[in-house]
Amino acid sequence: MKSLPALLILCLWVSTAAAAEPDWNQFRGGRGDGTSQAAGIPSTWSETDNVAWKTPIWGKGWSSPVVWKNRIWLTTATVDGHRLAVLCLDRRTGKILHDKTVFKPVKPQYSHPFNSYASSTSWIEQGRVYIHFGSLGTACLDSETCEVIWRRDDLPCNHFRGPASSVSIHGNMMFLPFDGSDVQYVVALDKRTGKTLWRSDRNVDFGGKGGAHRKAFGTARVITHRGRVQVVVPGAMATMSYDPSSGKELWRVIHGGANASCPPLFRDGVLYFNSGDVTNALLAVRPDGHGDVTATHVKWSTNRGVPSRPSVLLFGESIFMVNNAGIASCVDIATGETRWSSRITGKYSASPILVGTRVFCFEEEQGLCHVFAADPRGYRRLATNKLDASFMASPAVTDRLLILRTKTHLYGISG
Repeated sequence: MKSLPALLILCLWVSTAAAAEPDWNQFRGGRGDGTSQAAGIPSTWSETDNVAWKTPIWGKGWSSPVVWKNRIWLTTATVDGHRLAVLCLDRRTGKILHDKTVFKPVKPQYSHPFNSYASSTSWIEQGRVYIHFGSLGTACLDSETCEVIWRRDDLPCNHFRGPASSVSIHGNMMFLPFDGSDVQYVVALDKRTGKTLWRSDRNVDFGGKGGAHRKAFGTARVITHRGRVQVVVPGAMATMSYDPSSGKELWRVIHGGANASCPPLFRDGVLYFNSGDVTNALLAVRPDGHGDVTATHVKWSTNRGVPSRPSVLLFGESIFMVNNAGIASCVDIATGETRWSSRITGKYSASPILVGTRVFCFEEEQGLCHVFAADPRGYRRLATNKLDASFMASPAVTDRLLILRTKTHLYGISG
């Protein structure tokens, strides 16, 4: 039996961890890394078990839900892209509180059927929600009234197969990548007014390749390393770091690839990011360089089992990931060596999440969710769950509620 002091220390640690758990207010959660220590999240469910509520969602949208206190926000769109909207739901009941159309494009550009016009995830904070539909529109709304505070639809980009980059905010600045088949740039907006603060063109040498080789769906990640604040944005062919105050490029890594979509992870002075498809590389990079640091600052890279769409998870001394084809694997963060890999059922676009020490991954064709242990020693299956429709959107987590968006519904899963 534990001594009383030990039990007190354990209770204090648990209560502190719970109190510090941030709202899932952006793509990949409050920490931006897909992890949560939320309590009361079950490992098993079905259409009849552990479902607190289930709400049909109109239209087609692959954006993730975001959460602030007792409100859930997500975007959706008509299949043809002529109506772009935001929904707000009550976290406790799943009731739709707001359904507001924000943009009505007359001639929306082409979006591949695999994508949607509402694949970019929003950002929510006290009093404000920021929504994004790529070049079709970006807006800030009052989170109480759902009234539009500002909107922009004048940021050009041919997304080629539809938009998917999500909102990233640091202080009063919003960072948005526009990596299309025609132009590639990063823009910083004043989140209070929507006004452009700077625009930095990517200036990548694509070797004469066009179309799909130039586009990406990256989301910016703001980090601070040795006192230097940086905005790190993966793109086609290269990942760049920018000075957030000016937009000046600080460094770049040339890695090849296109369609990069996974936000970078950062810990202990090392960045981990994906190159996208074609090269399918996962890289570990020191972010303290200047200029082209490809030859000097890449600690390691690996191509084994690396996803191009689902994001990766950093836990302990390992990276856990599930690639597009359903290969789960674990990589040593010190060396990039694969600790283990295992094939699981299905194909994947939604990003896995880590709740405590459990990895949840969501399949795109059969409505399956596989749960396995975040164990560096080997793959250990914990559960397999099935819902009526399948997944393209990544989930959200709050205390005692796992929020799942299938192709047709939003679910509140609770133990």
